[in-house]
Amino acid sequence: MHEPEKERCKDHGEAASKATVKNSKSALEKPAEFVEALAKGLAIIESFDVSSPEMTLSEVARKVGLSPAAARRSLITLKTLGYVGQNNKSFHLRPKIMTLGSAFYYSARIDEVLQPFLRDLVAKFGDASSVGTLDGKDVIYIAHSSVQRARRAAAVVGARYPAYATSLARVLLAGLPAAELDAYFDDLVIEPLTSKTITDPVALRAEIEAVRAAHYSTTVDQLDYGITALAVPIRAVDGRTIAALNTSGYSGMIDADYLINERLSQLRTVASSIAQTLTRYPALASVIGQ
Repeated sequence: MHEPEKERCKDHGEAASKATVKNSKSALEKPAEFVEALAKGLAIIESFDVSSPEMTLSEVARKVGLSPAAARRSLITLKTLGYVGQNNKSFHLRPKIMTLGSAFYYSARIDEVLQPFLRDLVAKFGDASSVGTLDGKDVIYIAHSSVQRARRAAAVVGARYPAYATSLARVLLAGLPAAELDAYFDDLVIEPLTSKTITDPVALRAEIEAVRAAHYSTTVDQLDYGITALAVPIRAVDGRTIAALNTSGYSGMIDADYLINERLSQLRTVASSIAQTLTRYPALASVIGQ
């Protein structure tokens, strides 16, 4: 997603979801003004995913780590505001929740600034292309284009996946200062999303160091079977890696060497053009670079 070049099967989606939930529980430094009730409500919203589109009160409470009473208060509030619906004993997200993501998408001018580059890449190579950034131990996709729209239900802006399994995130991890990379590996839970997923932290770190030296990353069937991807960094004027750009395709038709030989040069050129364009949109550059 993204990286995926085909719709992810349910068991792989569940594994990715579990890994994301576990890896998102890193300790937060909470200022005095921190509002616990708001944090609980947002955690509940984030708990709904492809493997859990509907949940009972007890399932929500268990997944988020809240008491049933606290989960109920948040769910009733979200239901009253129109973000959550209820069918008998099960709760689900309602379409209004999309306004939260679209607020960022349009205020950050993603469609205006990033999408044209991705559409051009897809027009040239076919397959799919995405831009992503790190959020804790996950990668979030902030822009995406694909010729396989009907088959890419999971390839949507705002989707998040465990960073260790994607080419985008490995590029982003390779761009982190040493202390921040160490922090990423602290308490990292690695779930095998496929039989090829790198699950050894030592091997993963070696892979990230190789990416740092090469300035690009390739993955084959790491996030899901059938996904081969190539990613490069998008750098700010000071040299920091603030986002990553990828191109991906179906493993049955292309391999990593093909992507390197046929697309790496163009991908780097487009990443440089995106970086140049972001200098004219400092607010967007700041948002995605944080």
